[in-house]
Amino acid sequence: MKDKPKHSSASLGFGIARETIESPDRRGRTLSARKPKILIVDPDPALRRLMEARLGTSDYEVQGVDSAQAALDAGVRSRPNLVITDLRLQDMDGIVFLKELKSRWPLLSVIVLTAHGTIAEAVQATQCGAFGYLVKPIEREEFLGQVQRAILASTFNPDDEDLRAKFVSRNQLMQDRLSIANRAASCDVPVLLTGENGTGKELLARAIHAASPRRNAPFITVVCKGRAPEELRAELLGSDSQTAALQRAQGGTLLLFEVGDLPADLQVALARELANRSAPRIDARLICTTPHDLQALADGGVFYRDLLHLINILPIEIPPLGRRREDIPLLVSHFLEQATEAGGQTKIYSPQAIELLATTDWPGNVRQLFELVKQHVALSHGKIMSKEFVQRTLGGQSSSLPAYDEARDKFSRDYLADHLQRAGGNVTKAARLAKRSRTDFYKLLQRHRLDAGDFKDPEPERDPAND
Repeated sequence: MKDKPKHSSASLGFGIARETIESPDRRGRTLSARKPKILIVDPDPALRRLMEARLGTSDYEVQGVDSAQAALDAGVRSRPNLVITDLRLQDMDGIVFLKELKSRWPLLSVIVLTAHGTIAEAVQATQCGAFGYLVKPIEREEFLGQVQRAILASTFNPDDEDLRAKFVSRNQLMQDRLSIANRAASCDVPVLLTGENGTGKELLARAIHAASPRRNAPFITVVCKGRAPEELRAELLGSDSQTAALQRAQGGTLLLFEVGDLPADLQVALARELANRSAPRIDARLICTTPHDLQALADGGVFYRDLLHLINILPIEIPPLGRRREDIPLLVSHFLEQATEAGGQTKIYSPQAIELLATTDWPGNVRQLFELVKQHVALSHGKIMSKEFVQRTLGGQSSSLPAYDEARDKFSRDYLADHLQRAGGNVTKAARLAKRSRTDFYKLLQRHRLDAGDFKDPEPERDPAND
């Protein structure tokens, strides 16, 4: 089987920026080092354009936005090295915005812009972590000098290949996984990427390779699922350096896609080959992917345990989209840009439609979300895609998850009712079971409109004959 070609659309399923994975060009030359990224946050469009022009001619990559929320969203997508922000923003107090920036990205450099009358606030901003401040009107040389010093004080490195900057995510669990992958890129130990179909295992494998010292060497993919055993053996092990994937990946990375589907005899053969990796003829970094629990398969005798020990040196589980729902609005925005053809009509989702996409319990992951966005762009006639339109495309196979507050209230009400049921409607006993004071328990009952009398055991009917 031929290696999968590298093309920009492959990056879309995981929300990875197309332009940020650097690799050699067709003549083997390394692409130029990346430029420092600067984000300008100012409600004044004229001042934004002026700063963008000055910084653009000084070889910086510049983006301008007009609000704090737009800046936070842009920060997740592009990970700037420096933020230049006005203290007077329409949607958020400047100091609050600064603290939010520093809480999300502690090493980020921030320069604040201020008028003469707010210098005291600028001093407060530096105490809260800002690199410095500039007083309007801004002198060109002072502006460029402070920007240069802030960049040097930041973590910017033109040779840094931190792959976390390439992914669209604000989810902490996902960030933790990307941190592990980033550390994995700097070493040669085998990596096992696990996760449901559509979570982006192959794309993360390519990002690890692109961020590693092996980035200029081959990246070879072998698909292990749905293949004839003889064909798969020939491709993976072969008989010479022209056919064996282990040899063609010399100096680079070998990706075994769906490794859990390797035939049993080939699992044994591969384990023997990997066990002899000290031989000079093998110099390939191994990355494997699977949606299966290989440990469970090994315990059941389905997967060769020795092979599992060889490939499971650094395991990374990629969370499904259902465990990173806060990323959905960002991914949808990213995918809309990718799905819109050049020169085509720009389309957006209504806020209600975004909420529906973020809360709907539908069986899919990032790849499926991208396909859904492409479908919406193709089928919608107007510029704004409504909640009703999105609901029709989802059909009857999905159901909306309850809002957090709604789910929490339902749990609390059921919890209180259960304790009252066990206590036979006795509030003192129920409060003791819940480890709450009787007063607090009464307040909770009132808040959730529960009557203890409804849970008391009914008195037996009286027999008039015994009166």
